[in-house]
Parts: sequence; C-alpha cells; structure tokens
Amino acid sequence: MNDTTRPLRRGWTTGACATAATRAALIALWSGERSDVVRITLPRGERPEFAITHWDAGPGWVEAGIVKDAGDDPDVTHQALIIARLTGSTGGVRFRAGEGVGTVTMPGLPIPVGEPAINPVPRQMMTAVVADLAEREGRAPDVEITISIPGGEALAARTWNPRLGIVGGLSVLGTTGIVRPFSCAAWIASIHRGIDVARASGLHHVAGCTGATSESAVQGLLGLPDQAMLDMGDFAGGMLKYLRRHPVPRVTIGGGLGKLTKLAQGAVDLHSGRSQVDFAALARVLGRADVAEAPTVLAVHQMVGEPLVDWIVQTARAKAQVFISDSEVEVIAVDRAGMVVGRA
Repeated sequence: MNDTTRPLRRGWTTGACATAATRAALIALWSGERSDVVRITLPRGERPEFAITHWDAGPGWVEAGIVKDAGDDPDVTHQALIIARLTGSTGGVRFRAGEGVGTVTMPGLPIPVGEPAINPVPRQMMTAVVADLAEREGRAPDVEITISIPGGEALAARTWNPRLGIVGGLSVLGTTGIVRPFSCAAWIASIHRGIDVARASGLHHVAGCTGATSESAVQGLLGLPDQAMLDMGDFAGGMLKYLRRHPVPRVTIGGGLGKLTKLAQGAVDLHSGRSQVDFAALARVLGRADVAEAPTVLAVHQMVGEPLVDWIVQTARAKAQVFISDSEVEVIAVDRAGMVVGRA
C-alpha cells in the first residue's frame, strides 16, 4: 500500500499523554520504580502503551514526560513533550498549570475561570489513575498534578485559545484519548465553544468567516473583539445550527464570493470537496447564459460585476436567516485583496 492510499494514522490526545505521564510519575513517586513504557485505559476501553522519554525528580516530586504522537492529524501539538509532575497535596487531586499550559480567564468553557486549561475528561482520566494506584498502594489519593508543555505558549498562538480567553499556553484536551485525523467534528466543536464563550461574556454580536482574509476585513469593519470572532471556516451549518439553539442577537457571516455563492445556493458545508457552485443555476438567476460556462465565481464577477455581488449577499443572508430566525443576520462579501465588496 503506497502513501496515497494507506489509511490515515490515528494518534493520541494531549489528555491521553498527560494521563500516561501522570501514571508513570506517580508510580515512580510512590514506589521508586521507573519504567520505559506505561499503559493506560482510555474512556472507551482501549489500552495503548506510551514510551516515557523524560524523567526528573527532586525532594518530594517526580515528573515523567511523553512525546505526543498525533498520527496523521495536522495538530500543532504533534511531537510536543507532555510532562506531568506529581507531588503530595493537602487533600484530594489538585491540578496545576505548568509551563506552556494555559489558564482559563473567561466564562463559557467547561472549566471555571482561574483553573488550568485541563478539560474535564483528561481530569477524570488522571483522577482515575490516582485512585487506582492509591488503592493498590494503600495510600490516600492526595496528589498535586502539574502538567507542562514546553514551548506551549508559542504553539497556543496558532490555536483558538487566545480568542477563548485561555492565556499562557495550550489546553489539555480529549474526550476519547484518540486523535482522528482531520476531524471535522473537532473543528465544529471549537466553533460551539466559541459561541459559548461569546454568550457567557455577554456579547450581542458574533461573526463567523470563511478564512483569515475575510475575518480580518469583517473584524476591522465592525470593530468586534476577538471573542466575537468565530472560526467558522467551511462549517457554516455547524455554526448556524448551534446558534439556532444558542442564539446571539446579531450574527455576521463574512467570506469570499465563491464560498458565499455556495451558501446562497443552499450549501452549508462550503469545502471544495463537499460542495460546488452550480454555474447553470447562477446563469439563470443572473439572466446571463454565458455565466453557465464560467470557470470560477471570480470570472462571473468580472463578467457581471455588482449585480452578482448583490445577489450573493442578499440570497446568502436569506438562507442563513432561515436557520436562525431569532437573530439579525448580516452577510459581508470580501474580495481576495481583503476589500469589502458587498454587504446585506
């Protein structure tokens, strides 16, 4: 099987790596035993094995580290070192953010403000490891777990964390422990969390854009804060369906002419591999037979000009409004140079 046909290789979440590092470090702290590998149980019963690549210790503490393997997913944390430092606590399991792990500063996330950005399932997994080893060793499950990701603060700038109010580094994530490559579900879940944060922050206006160019133009035009900007990308449907259940008074959709044309024609997944512009239908609505033979929407724009843009923004707005009737919808079209060319 060659590289173009082989299945995409799955990997492990930061939460799974942190849990494995926690198990290794706690065994070493309580028994003095250091292993080259450690095995954990994931939420769905899988039992992967992780190689320990980092050890350190001091008075009353031990830390172990694992290099994250994200498989074939384009994850910014692929090959990052995930370190867990274990020491005693004054009671129960306590979590701390070490180097490169963020802290929650805004409401709307599943972790309270002021807490390390270690999500609920990874916390549950690490707590279960502590409980299991405490029972085996006849000890109280009183430990402090500090998770660090060296270089994580720089990596976090390439994630949604700054917009979600997570400062100082990355989040420790994962619900199954497994990274499945190119996960559409993960992107959509991030859109949902962005909406949750915006609502919890009391924002009355949010904007979702198809890419960086349109996002910059829309944010500059409207003067919206970062927390109001949703990373919609191609997933217009994922954003609109969630906003229907969790409404915000005003919603702006920004994008280039091609993707907004697909939205106007009824597509809610705007990815080029999953939806296409119907040029024959576009020719009919514009009353120009030659449009049916156009190679791109940009070419149609050069042929038709402003009437095309007017139709796109008005019709895309109407399509989006069907999803979120309780919100005021606005659509802004942006050209490739980042200039606003249409608005409805």
